[in-house]
Amino acid sequence: AVVSTQSTGDVSGVQTLVDEHQAQLWDELAKKKAARNIAVPTEDIRVKAMLREMEEPICLFGEGPYERRERLKQLLVAAGKLSGVTTHKDLVAEQEQMEEGEQLEEKPEVWYHEGTGSLKRARFFIAEYSVPRAKKRLQLAREWQGKPATVKHSEKQDIHKFVHTLNNECSQIGDTRPLSYCNISPCSGYLATGSWSGLVKLWRLPSCNPVATLSGHNGRIGAVTFSPQAGLADNVACLASCDSDGLVNLWSMSSTRPAASLPGHGCRVARLNYHPSGRFLGTACYDHSWRFWDLETSNEILHQEGHSGPVYSISFHRDGSLLATGGLDSYCRVWDLRTGRAVLFLEGHLKSVLSCDFAPDGYHLGTGSEDNSCKIWDLRQHKSIYSIPAHNNMVTYCKFAGTPNNSMLLTASYDATAKVWSHKGWMPLKSLSGHDNKVMCVDCSWDKKYIVTASYDRTFKLWTNKSIS
Repeated sequence: AVVSTQSTGDVSGVQTLVDEHQAQLWDELAKKKAARNIAVPTEDIRVKAMLREMEEPICLFGEGPYERRERLKQLLVAAGKLSGVTTHKDLVAEQEQMEEGEQLEEKPEVWYHEGTGSLKRARFFIAEYSVPRAKKRLQLAREWQGKPATVKHSEKQDIHKFVHTLNNECSQIGDTRPLSYCNISPCSGYLATGSWSGLVKLWRLPSCNPVATLSGHNGRIGAVTFSPQAGLADNVACLASCDSDGLVNLWSMSSTRPAASLPGHGCRVARLNYHPSGRFLGTACYDHSWRFWDLETSNEILHQEGHSGPVYSISFHRDGSLLATGGLDSYCRVWDLRTGRAVLFLEGHLKSVLSCDFAPDGYHLGTGSEDNSCKIWDLRQHKSIYSIPAHNNMVTYCKFAGTPNNSMLLTASYDATAKVWSHKGWMPLKSLSGHDNKVMCVDCSWDKKYIVTASYDRTFKLWTNKSIS
């Protein structure tokens, strides 16, 4: 009886040990299962941060990032901190919430900021200025529609005849450095050129004799342009220029030093242009913005962003109501100066937009790009209606010239040529060849007597027909 009792106690003790071992195994299995459901950070920095919060060593000898993550899992399971740890299901739910939040953030939001009193007055002035000009333009278009077809054809033949008889009447060395820009005065009597030397020079047309050298820039000249009111008075600022240092100078015809400067540009100013009224000036900047200046007070009244890259070109509508900007982000935007809104977003070029200009008819816009093409946009249809494979290299400049009902398109390119295209037919009329290097700019006089091209080869050329020469 004693032996039987002793053997029974041994069996019960063994059974207890087996149950404890099984419980321990089940416990370890449950911990491993719980560890598999724990989503710990994959970034080693965050793993170390969690270990530091648990007052555990952040690194053991011979331990790598993977072993460290596994140790963190075991510590979290051992501490029973499963409620505060992100599981796979929670991680998926959190990811879905983040995606929903990103979709909500991607919805465009329009922000309005209170403008200054000077901006409000400028917008009223532009509205009062542009409406009569728009009415006059539409009236001329109606009169043109009422003319006989023979008269329309005759007027178009006149401009085609002028283009076909263009000759290089003069070639002049403009500077010791490459020329970057050229512009003809409204009276067609003067030419302004800008170069990489920082000098602005005035020349008499059609003789191409030098008149004055304007010094006031240290950086490369980006653009130089005459005011629409140039020639009314010699002591009034009627010429504007910009450079790569961000300096914008205003000049008068009576002095070789700047009459005024427009401060505040902290980056390169690529282009500038006068408003048709002559009262305002627009500048295109490399800080992804364009600026609007009131020249009566020499104050900046608008600093407008909207491009994702540097703004390289700027142009005003002939009525004065709209402004177009082209950027190195390959997009062109059209802005309504009376309301401040971006009314059109023109997308289609494959590379940077280097030039833009409104057609005299008021509803066509031309853009020249680094993708070697010139696109024609119809503002009424909000889309590109024609793409001209204009050149074999990037199109550096494009400009419309002529009247609303009878005009032409000029383009300049790095392929050392400038070309003339018919308006609305977009057929090539003339190729102006003669430069030894890139053609940086092209301009046409308001009366369509002269065409001037400025080139990287340091020269500018005057093109006109035989009757004028």
